[in-house]
Amino acid sequence: MCLKSFISKILVGLLLTMFPLFAQCEVGTTVVQNLISAPETETSSSITLLWNKPVDYKDVVGYDIYLNGRNVGFSKITNFTINGLKPNRNYSVSIVSKDSNGKKSENCKPITVKTKPQGKVFNILDYGAKADSGIVNTRAIQKAIDACSVGGIVLIPSGTFVSGALFLKSNMTLYIAKGGVLKGRANREDYLPFIKTRFEGWEFQAFASLFTAGKLDEKGPSNLKNISIRGEGKISGGGASLGKSMTDNNANGGRGRGRLICLMNCENVNIQGLTIEESPCWTIHYTYSKNVTCNGLNINSTASNGDGIDPDSSINSYIFNCSFSTGDDCIAIKSGKNPEGNKVARPCENVYISNCNFTKGHGLSIGSELSGGIKNVQIIDCELGNLMHGFQIKTTEKRGGYVEDVLLRDCNLQKITLFTSLPYNNDGASAPTLTRLKNFEFTNLNMLTAKTDKPVIYLEGFSDTANYAKNIKFKNIKLPANSKILVKNARDVLFENVQTINGDKPIYEITECFNIKY
Repeated sequence: MCLKSFISKILVGLLLTMFPLFAQCEVGTTVVQNLISAPETETSSSITLLWNKPVDYKDVVGYDIYLNGRNVGFSKITNFTINGLKPNRNYSVSIVSKDSNGKKSENCKPITVKTKPQGKVFNILDYGAKADSGIVNTRAIQKAIDACSVGGIVLIPSGTFVSGALFLKSNMTLYIAKGGVLKGRANREDYLPFIKTRFEGWEFQAFASLFTAGKLDEKGPSNLKNISIRGEGKISGGGASLGKSMTDNNANGGRGRGRLICLMNCENVNIQGLTIEESPCWTIHYTYSKNVTCNGLNINSTASNGDGIDPDSSINSYIFNCSFSTGDDCIAIKSGKNPEGNKVARPCENVYISNCNFTKGHGLSIGSELSGGIKNVQIIDCELGNLMHGFQIKTTEKRGGYVEDVLLRDCNLQKITLFTSLPYNNDGASAPTLTRLKNFEFTNLNMLTAKTDKPVIYLEGFSDTANYAKNIKFKNIKLPANSKILVKNARDVLFENVQTINGDKPIYEITECFNIKY
């Protein structure tokens, strides 16, 4: 099979089978694909829909949304929230694509979505919480969480409420109202006792996070389900000062810090609508979890290791409509680190990222902890600004594991980086094999704002010919003048319609490769 046919087959497979939760739509090149209700986003009055573009979408300008056969909205992007619904009721929804002439596609096969019953509200004020920066409300807020009935809503109203570590449970919503701020106290004693967690691929005891849900169990299934953290307010942690305090006099150093939101062995989680800032290290981190939605978040961090969202050995992640300004990776997709990650062998699979804006940070990243494997990643319609490494895949000779089936499409960005000689976070024994890197598609990308003092596209596999990076396609990419592309230790790589702004080919540096076409 030729390279072009092989990659086309992979791309179609990604679009149609990537997410098990997606409902397959009718066959047709202009019919939208894979319509779902994003996990745990249903409320008593709203549902949030998510879908893939049609196979042929070049003339599509937007999508009509149908509820019970009636047109209720229009979206230019591939997600939409329908409000004003009634509780505990089934609704039939479908999507129709529309071109610039108003021509509509066939109707996508409808799916049925049920709103939730109206949950009882547990206002933290009724449990003794007070909006006063001098009062610590940990006990009062935890009392409200513990009292919350199945399907209930713990309400944080307008005002600033200081708290230490809080522990969530199944079948609840924590809602932060407009003007409400949950402020993490900058005192490490408020995040005790230590709990078992995972950081940079290692499992050990560490400080609790501002929000902790679930208990870490590498061999077990989900132990918490159906959790929503949402609203129009803000979660603000203790920031870099708390992170430093947690690092000092801690046997595990910086790896012993708590996160801002830490989910472990959780299933069906929605984090939505909030501003989230001032984490002591990673902001949102979920491990051994399934069906996690992050929608409409504004994430800001300046702490050391201040990642935005870190899916870690988790299945089915949906990250959309989020903005990131971080002190490290904006998103880092992980699956453990040698040798523990190879032994645990729980991959991170099915990560869907769309309509996100990345303004500051190291990168939108896969790795470097990937020893359990990473597979099926889609990044669509995103704005990647002046990130240090742009979109990057990073590993080392010690990691093992694999990265397979990655699609980056219809994005604006400045750099694509794949490197295999990471100079940090490389402690621990080596894996028995090198990381497998294969089946990547980069298409319809605007890279005109890239800096050209270094390669705009940097692709480096391993020097062992059996472990070259392979089956990679770059198609329809716009570059600035004098752009350089470096390819080393790779095979079966195709550059198709990759041109600079003046119509020239970029400068290629090809070293130790097989079957590179450009």
